[in-house]
Amino acid sequence: MTERCPEIRVPWAMQMKGISTVEPSRLMRSLTGAVLGCGGWVLRRGASDSGTVTMLFEFERQACVDVYTLLVAAGVELSRSGHISFTEFCQCTRNQHPDCGAEIASLDLEVQTCPADIAAILKPLGPA
Repeated sequence: MTERCPEIRVPWAMQMKGISTVEPSRLMRSLTGAVLGCGGWVLRRGASDSGTVTMLFEFERQACVDVYTLLVAAGVELSRSGHISFTEFCQCTRNQHPDCGAEIASLDLEVQTCPADIAAILKPLGPA
């Protein structure tokens, strides 16, 4: 029996948390541009005084690997459960019937950024 997409399309809604050493406004600009570059839609974004960046965006499932890559390239370190969930999502998408790739997924992302002085300490000192 071949795998088929369900007749009732339920969008993939994910919530993930992460951390970053990138300055909040720079991170938000970088993520916004990258999501739009992958064909996604930014529905909501913001940054708090405490350095928390939040973003809600949607994208086609077929772009899941690109979205995963853009998060890492922008400097977001997802939580362990976030990495596991996104990896499973990408594998599930790849193994599904090709028509499922056009389904819409949403990601509600919360990233806690570090203050500049702490980020400087956390950055590697370079090659030994």
